[in-house]
Amino acid sequence: MRLLPTFLAKKAPKESASAPPVADGPPMPEQTTFVIGDLHGRSDLLERILEKIDAAIGAAMVADPRLVFVGDVIDRGPDSQQVLRRLYELTTEFPENVSCLLGNHEQMLLDFLDAPRARQSRWLRNGGAETMASFDLEIPKDPGMVDEAESLAGALKKALGSELEDWLRELPVQIVSGNLHVVHAAIDPGRKIDDQSARVLVWGHPEFLTRDRRDGLWVAHGHTVMDAPIYAKGRISIDTGAWTTGTLSCAMITPDGDVDFLTAD
Repeated sequence: MRLLPTFLAKKAPKESASAPPVADGPPMPEQTTFVIGDLHGRSDLLERILEKIDAAIGAAMVADPRLVFVGDVIDRGPDSQQVLRRLYELTTEFPENVSCLLGNHEQMLLDFLDAPRARQSRWLRNGGAETMASFDLEIPKDPGMVDEAESLAGALKKALGSELEDWLRELPVQIVSGNLHVVHAAIDPGRKIDDQSARVLVWGHPEFLTRDRRDGLWVAHGHTVMDAPIYAKGRISIDTGAWTTGTLSCAMITPDGDVDFLTAD
């Protein structure tokens, strides 16, 4: 398997944050954490960002890194199948070091599998057609037609296989480390961090980008395309529209509060 060389070395004990989170302080995860933006079927950019991360791990001599992919790894781009299988490989080989969150596009795929006739059009029109093509599956000429929905969903389930489908269904909706919360889309700024709905974490909230939190927590997220990564006001935004711009972004966040951005293009 093609794995990150650094992960093959014997891991040292986990790093610990130098101080507890404080209001208006920096993000301080328990271990150096790399948060990777929405891939949307770009396996080429996935491999390039893994190379950048590996180089950063070596340069900083990080003993026990954490990689978190924010979801929306499928749809729109050409290589959704390859991206899924690569991330499945990494997360199952290194479950304590590599995680992938559930994005709204993964949720749309699962909704289609569970209710093909009702969900076919929505998913296929929002990038699902490209995902089907990556599995060499023929889609209807008009995605609005539902006659073939059941057989299409059956073909996709067979192409995924039970292991990959189960992996998708078990993806978490957030990763928490220190005062850093990693989600796909957003949190509700009007609710406590432990009182968030899964739908908001996956699909977003209208006030997330305009209403600041006051509890000293930081939220790293994708979902909303930015011209460049942003680190400000309790938010670390890293979706730079990889599938269309050709630029994939990653935030490197250390336990002592440093935040740097890596890009692959």
